[in-house]
Parts: sequence; C-alpha cells; structure tokens
Amino acid sequence: MPDITAALADNRAAVDDLIAAAEKSESVWTTPRAPRKWSPSQVVEHVALSLEESANVAAGVPSKFPSLPRLIRPVVRLVFRWILRRQSFPKGKTPKPFDPAAGSATPAEARVRLEEAATKFDQKCRTCAAGGGAVASTVFGTISVDDYVRFQALHVRHHMKQLPPA
Repeated sequence: MPDITAALADNRAAVDDLIAAAEKSESVWTTPRAPRKWSPSQVVEHVALSLEESANVAAGVPSKFPSLPRLIRPVVRLVFRWILRRQSFPKGKTPKPFDPAAGSATPAEARVRLEEAATKFDQKCRTCAAGGGAVASTVFGTISVDDYVRFQALHVRHHMKQLPPA
C-alpha cells in the first residue's frame, strides 16, 4: 500500500492553500461570484462538509454521501480513476447535503471550521490505513484510502478556482 502520510500531507497543503485564499476574500466573503454561484463562505463550508463526511466514510460509519446501487459503482469508480489519472476534478452537480445555504460568518471562523474537518479526515484516514487501507464508499465501492485522500486533495484544489484571485 502506498504511503498515506504523503497523500495526507498533500491534502493538508491543499486545505492550507484554500484557507489562505479564503482569508484574502474577506471583502467579498458572503457575496456570490455570479448568479446561482457560491460565495467564498459557501465554498469553504462545502469543502468542510465534504471532508467531514469523507472522514465518516473512511471510518466506516454512515455519511451524507448518496448510496449508489452496487451495479453502478464500478462505472463510477472508472470516473474516479480517470479523475486521479488526469489530476483534475470536473465540473459537476453537488449533492443536496453538500450544497451549503451559508457558511461561516468570517474567514477566521471558516479557518477553524476547515482545520477541524481536515484534522478529522486525517485521523480517520490514518486509522483506516492502519486497519488495512480499504475504504468502502457508497459511491465508488471499495477503493484504497490513499486514492481516496488523493481524490479529496483534488476536490479541494478544484474549489480554489471558485475563490476570487488574490
């Protein structure tokens, strides 16, 4: 199994970059960048929700991710592998539980929220890796925890593009 430490360090670097970009967005913190788009506050909240629920998946406990039929998961897993190969996350529709109506009131509050979610994700993935390293996803089926962490880092970086430039 690949070294989970490197994947988690990369994910943490992506989270730190998102925090830094979010803190530079204070003047437009609750303003959506366009009609029907998220504000920086909502972007950060979405990523925090995703990391928290991904931690639940890594821990093997129920999450807010949809449960796809088992016959569909191998097809979706092909998309998952394609994303990892391309190192790029495509545009897509966000599942309802991850579509935040609002986020933290300030970038400082968002920092705390995102750091807590990232820490929980890190801890649960380390525990999963120590226990065999397989994640039983209701979306992708069984995947390695290393790949799951790399996928989350790509997801975080994908949302960096939704914050205003510094």
